[in-house]
Amino acid sequence: QGETAEFELLKHQLSDPDIKDAQIINWLHEFRASVVYLTKELEQLVSILLKLPWLRRSREVVEEYLGFLGNLVSAQTVHLRPCLRMIVSQFVPPRITIREDDVDISDSDDDDENLSENFNTCHRALQTVARYVPSTPQFLMPILVENFPFINKSERTLECYVHNLLRVTVYLPTLRLQILELIVEKLLKLDVSTPQQDIEDAEEAAINSESEKKSREEGLFDMEEDEERKGNSVVSSSSERMAHPLAERLDILMTILFSYIKDVCHVDGKLDINKTKDLYRDLVSVYDKLILPTHASCHVQYFMFYICSFKLGLAEAFLDHLWKKLHDPNNPPVIRQTAGSYIGSFLARAKFIPVVTVKACLDLLVNWMHKYIDNQDTGANAYCDVALHGPFYSTCQAVFYALIFRHKQLLDGNLRKGLSYLQSLNFERIVMCQLNPLKICIPSVVNLFAAITRKYQLVFCYTIIERNNRQCIPVVRSGAGGDLVQTCTNPLDSFFPFDPYMLKRSKKVIDPFYQFWEELSAEDLENLKKPIKRGTSEDEDDDFLKGETPHNDGVVGIAPHSYESSTRSPVGSAGSPPDCFVPYP
Repeated sequence: QGETAEFELLKHQLSDPDIKDAQIINWLHEFRASVVYLTKELEQLVSILLKLPWLRRSREVVEEYLGFLGNLVSAQTVHLRPCLRMIVSQFVPPRITIREDDVDISDSDDDDENLSENFNTCHRALQTVARYVPSTPQFLMPILVENFPFINKSERTLECYVHNLLRVTVYLPTLRLQILELIVEKLLKLDVSTPQQDIEDAEEAAINSESEKKSREEGLFDMEEDEERKGNSVVSSSSERMAHPLAERLDILMTILFSYIKDVCHVDGKLDINKTKDLYRDLVSVYDKLILPTHASCHVQYFMFYICSFKLGLAEAFLDHLWKKLHDPNNPPVIRQTAGSYIGSFLARAKFIPVVTVKACLDLLVNWMHKYIDNQDTGANAYCDVALHGPFYSTCQAVFYALIFRHKQLLDGNLRKGLSYLQSLNFERIVMCQLNPLKICIPSVVNLFAAITRKYQLVFCYTIIERNNRQCIPVVRSGAGGDLVQTCTNPLDSFFPFDPYMLKRSKKVIDPFYQFWEELSAEDLENLKKPIKRGTSEDEDDDFLKGETPHNDGVVGIAPHSYESSTRSPVGSAGSPPDCFVPYP
């Protein structure tokens, strides 16, 4: 009736930061009784009620507030969005104001002991709202997207938000796919912002500065207890944490994602096949939409690697899915090429894929390559061109790469049978064809493939490699100075998606299923140079195959990963095959 004094007093009392628990309970009780009057016109009053500090209050306040929320959204759905915003804003630790030299450096309060209890209450509130308003999920999703913290926020803030998002999928299953998409999209932003080289450089710099600091301190204090204390601190600080700040955030979030996948798929410690299949379908959908079109991500794609390790059927389904992407001419060439890279890397690196599956995949891929050559040999496009035949070259590289990693297993047990299988793949025709795959594939892969196929007399690649090298003469730029332009050693712009995983915490989940490259010793290189004679007995031949590669100091170079083959050997490339150039005979 125009008399606003008491109304203003009410708003002032509710906004008072020192409001007592008893007052809050009384007011909420009154508002629950008259919730029908809290229409759109009283939006300002409702927004003050939603700002009440209810979470950090007594149990009675929390229960009364949850009851009020339920009454409010069921009677006045117009307030649904503000209620959801209020709940989601509590998914991260509260901000605390810190000032240093008149500069505001406020950030989240990471030491709040009641955090997990507060989060539980928030999820109860969200479930209450969802129970009264069935359309909650479609209003909630945009709010979850807009509240996602910026990737430079503190690790704890990101960790809490992602953890709470994944908790929402448990009681609002219709949102699971969208929430997983949101999380993977943010993880990808972190991943592509931290290339492997940057992570390696940061780790190296951290180790160097740590050792410098240690040597300086040793000069100052030469006491045994001090030594002991410093030794321990170095271990604790550098063993788990990543030196690169964005890599540290990514590591924490990947650990949460892996834990979530494991928890969803296992019930009482046993694999629940139906739940696993449902989650697998969602993850494949996310993979297709976000991971496959992203070039050279290093770590996020490992969620597929991890879920496939639970059951062989899932790994085979994933390979089949990638195969369909690869050989379907309606897909864009870049997607087909990436699918090829994933097949090669997955076959090479996944320990849980048995030899019989590797053989089945090689048969599929090699048959397709032979048919491709049949179709091209007679046509006008039968010449070496990445733009025309990208998917073919990607498939060739996948097969060569898988063979480099798996040739010992393929030949193990019965050498004669293994050799006849490899001969049946007819690599000679692929290598000698007009499309010239050895010219396009990454040199490190080509060199190891050439060494292995020569040893087992499957195909002799060196004449073609020599011819290709003669054709790839570096050109001189016409600009001032006439500086040399190196030939491109990776015309496919390909990469190996399952190159060694570098994040320290989440690495522990992947390592048990991961096939590391056994570095070639000088002795093995000698062995690669000696071809197997066709008449020799099986027992003589099997020595090289059965003996484990010794890990001694005579190791060579770096991995056939997608980077320039002349780059320096990084610290973390021990898990990839070396860029070894076996001398031509």
